[in-house]
Amino acid sequence: MTDLQLDDRDAVRTITIDRPQSRNGLTTDVCDRLASAVRDVPDAVHAIVLTGAHGAFCSGLDLKDALQRGITSGPELERGLRESFHGVIRALVESDRPTIALVDGAAAGFGCDLALACDLRVVSDRGVFGEIFVKRGLMPDGGGTWHLPRIVGLGRALEMMLTGELVHAEEALRIGLANRVIAHAEVHARTHELATAIANGPPLVHRAVKRAVYAGLDGDLTAALDREATGQLQLLGSRDFGEGVTAFLQKRPPRFEGR
Repeated sequence: MTDLQLDDRDAVRTITIDRPQSRNGLTTDVCDRLASAVRDVPDAVHAIVLTGAHGAFCSGLDLKDALQRGITSGPELERGLRESFHGVIRALVESDRPTIALVDGAAAGFGCDLALACDLRVVSDRGVFGEIFVKRGLMPDGGGTWHLPRIVGLGRALEMMLTGELVHAEEALRIGLANRVIAHAEVHARTHELATAIANGPPLVHRAVKRAVYAGLDGDLTAALDREATGQLQLLGSRDFGEGVTAFLQKRPPRFEGR
């Protein structure tokens, strides 16, 4: 489990994605273990911090791994998306512990959606968010269409998803995407301080507040995830997706055709 580090200290569980070869990209196996790390916490843990190692938060799907294993289409892909990738999103949202995404570096694609699924986002001064799916000929598939408009508003959410443009730390703070921006040299220590302060609060109140807040949001996350999965599976069969992958591997701008 070397690519997923767990540290339980001061009533806080810190989960670190440590996959430098893919800038902390995710596989179905990593998602399954990540979901378990969020769900299966000791009673003494009252807050969870999710972060990434090596100056990155998470780059989303480990595309090279998926290509090597031939799971970019078909039933295995759908099962992985709906069960594993969506499973970790549900685990974060449904956790009765407050969750904090510590974003030090890039949170891109599904990695951005992973940060959105946490209750709070503490961002280093080199942190950046990107709903970059559109640049690969795809749409958000980690609950981004549900979370992002509720966090930053409809217009800004659509702008991020339709352009794929990156949002850097100070802009993220201005639009409400980041709760705090902290110098990268201090962000881990100060995020742990925040998590410890929360963990030292009343767990029953935290659980009640989370339940009430999420229940009060209009709309249905499960339905949003289903819409995303359906749309994504259609897009994965498109020529534009093939072009997006080819352009990514060739390190050139994609040339989309709308097919």
